[in-house]
Amino acid sequence: MRIKSLAISAIALVALAVPASAGAVTLIGSGSVAAQPVLSALFSTYTKTVNHKVHFVYTANGGNAGVKDVQNGTSQFAGQARTPLPSDAGTTYIKMFLDGLCIDVNPKNKLSDISIQQTHDIYRGLLTSWSQVPGSGLDTTIDPVGRDTNGGTYNFFLQAVLNNELPSSNVNALTADGLVVNAVKQDPSAIGYDGLAWQGKGQKALKVNGVPCQAKKISVEPLKYPLSRYLFLVLPTGVNNPALTKFIDWARRDPVAGEVISKAGGVPAFNKKAKKH
Repeated sequence: MRIKSLAISAIALVALAVPASAGAVTLIGSGSVAAQPVLSALFSTYTKTVNHKVHFVYTANGGNAGVKDVQNGTSQFAGQARTPLPSDAGTTYIKMFLDGLCIDVNPKNKLSDISIQQTHDIYRGLLTSWSQVPGSGLDTTIDPVGRDTNGGTYNFFLQAVLNNELPSSNVNALTADGLVVNAVKQDPSAIGYDGLAWQGKGQKALKVNGVPCQAKKISVEPLKYPLSRYLFLVLPTGVNNPALTKFIDWARRDPVAGEVISKAGGVPAFNKKAKKH
């Protein structure tokens, strides 16, 4: 596998381009749930304002599942929330925008800040009661919630927080970020992790090592939010698809696309800034 951060070479499967009408093309993708809100907004804006003949079908089945779809030819591209693994042979990773993995608790939990080590210990089953976490104001059993192994977010959390140690058996592994959000909203004793675009009422994003999970703090540079990450599009290596290439170039560079990314909950990484009038 390869990562391409700036230049985009000829990519994707022509054979999978599905004509919707004369001159029209449908681009088929799958993968990351974390990236879905931003990707959906980009797809919609591109079709409405850039090229109305290009349409997108995206199945949010998890980043790891999406990569497998690209490898077996059922998807032309995949959203992914982790960096490449050796199992991703035959694919090319393209950095699209930045995201932060937020650590969330229920608003009834008084905790405001958590360390990477504390998060590690909770998800490894070393801390099992909120009474062991100063500042929570709770003495109930901790109910950790996470993603299943189909999600690239699972692997990111595994690497960034758990040091590649497997989660404890008491972690409730769910199939989507939205399900993690709902679990945290419904359970005062829960803790979960999900992408920046999934933040909202009914859950509270904790500071991690003293840094809030906010767009202005998301950076891959040191001393900013420690669980910052890129979200990628994953493509089959060496396959040409001009329609997909044009979309990717627009999504990564155009100032309008940058505004779409921001409004949808992501953080632009490469987009030019809009000109002031």
